[in-house]
Amino acid sequence: QVQLVESGGGLVEGGGSLRLSCAASGRTFRSYAMGWFRQAPGKEREFVAGISWSGGSTYYADSVKGRFTISRDNAKNTVYLQMNSLKPEDTAVYYCAATGPWVVTPKWEYDYWGQGTQVTVSS
Repeated sequence: QVQLVESGGGLVEGGGSLRLSCAASGRTFRSYAMGWFRQAPGKEREFVAGISWSGGSTYYADSVKGRFTISRDNAKNTVYLQMNSLKPEDTAVYYCAATGPWVVTPKWEYDYWGQGTQVTVSS
């Protein structure tokens, strides 16, 4: 069992940066790959970025590649999403989620979810 709590969301101007954090409970955190998803109003929840259990492999949606960076600190049971050059279309609720040891993109493959944190980017 893993419990996830996101933080770091907020309101930022276009071109700005935010860093999201996801703190996990449980000693098995290091055995899970982690993903960040987002859901804008009226849209499906979509994969944003993922990182393998060791941090050795990362994956990004094309829409955020080169702007967002996912990382993890297994000693702190925390995964991060550094978001730079933010755009209004990045506005959404951002969720972290845990899955098996390797990153997958379908949201139904993820077993545990946080409650989400709102990111709003003004134009």
